[in-house]
Amino acid sequence: MNYADIVWVLISTALVMLMTPAVGLFYGGMVRRKNLLSTITMSALTLGIISIEWVLVGYSMAFGPNKFGLIGTLDWAGLRDVGYKPNPDYAATIPHLLFMAFQMMFAVITPALIVGAYVERIKFSSYILFTLLWAIFVYNPVAHWVWAKGGWLKNLGALDFAGGTVVHITAGVSALSLSLVLRPRKDFGKVQMEPNNIPLTLFGAFLLWFGWFGFNGGSSLAANEIGVNAFVVTNVAAAAAAVSWMIISWLYKKPSAIGIATGAVVGLVAITPASGYVNALSAIVIGAVASIISFYFIRLRERLKLDETLDVWACHGMGGTWGAIATGIFASKAVNSAGGDGLIFGNFRLFLVQILSVAVVWAFSFVVTFIIAKILDKTVGLSVTYEEETVGLDISQHGEEAYGGI
Repeated sequence: MNYADIVWVLISTALVMLMTPAVGLFYGGMVRRKNLLSTITMSALTLGIISIEWVLVGYSMAFGPNKFGLIGTLDWAGLRDVGYKPNPDYAATIPHLLFMAFQMMFAVITPALIVGAYVERIKFSSYILFTLLWAIFVYNPVAHWVWAKGGWLKNLGALDFAGGTVVHITAGVSALSLSLVLRPRKDFGKVQMEPNNIPLTLFGAFLLWFGWFGFNGGSSLAANEIGVNAFVVTNVAAAAAAVSWMIISWLYKKPSAIGIATGAVVGLVAITPASGYVNALSAIVIGAVASIISFYFIRLRERLKLDETLDVWACHGMGGTWGAIATGIFASKAVNSAGGDGLIFGNFRLFLVQILSVAVVWAFSFVVTFIIAKILDKTVGLSVTYEEETVGLDISQHGEEAYGGI
């Protein structure tokens, strides 16, 4: 046991937990005022739903004893045999129970990111069912492939330090898939849907930036030099992406506050898989390029007239895709000897493995999410009625208003 490691991972776990309600604030400020409460509630409740699922079956499926490289057995269901002693396969200096708790917060925030794709039009009951089914059939298997001992992508040598593939690609691609099943909002493409509270979005974005130090830095699972590197490059990539987005948006119109905040989040997304393997100069490139990619994919989504409400696909899906590929380009053993050298250091194999992992997770997330969404739409229905949408989900789904009173 190393008590400095225990303290750092405990703090990091709390920081990542804070990111889930921060996502709700970030999204909440961008929706119309009649849907603000609903948006924050869906993000925050994910903490409740997935925490229970993770203890009962999720952790065992994701990290339990390996079965064919595809999934964990249920030997650890209900946290059986997950106690105070370290597990040398995952974290040799902290309690196994703490590793489980840290990973729980990643499992929580991932479906909370997808909330941005369907806000303003989904039934609250359908959101609950989708979140639970998606965690079981998409997140848990992919987490096992990439992170678990014996996972087939891990065995190939795929690198994902803190969740670019497991968290952001799964969430972003699933957002795209779900949007193809869910009907568009009633007035989509006809009227301007203005955000209700831009300062709330800014607060959420910078709270995310703060929490991301635990997200990436904590993924070292120790108070060591790799955690320090992850901490530094996380900040640098977010800064580069925020400035990059500001410049691009300024070329078209004005440097919007929402754009700068979105750019920062995109930079954080992109550096996530690489944060334990690249230096600060590489992080600047990764963050700056991420904003360019996401900015133009938002414009593509607009031209395609696809109602993916808050651009989860363009920001998390494409940002995570670039980050995973960039890991295969910029990774350096000089930063982390347990990682690998990337393309610029002459290692073409890592680059190919990263592309393969991206392609596989893209296809799996898209197809399984599409099936889940189709089944729910045909059985319980995904969308609220047009009348409920007109009134707003705050009233129609919760019987409350974000801005009540006189």
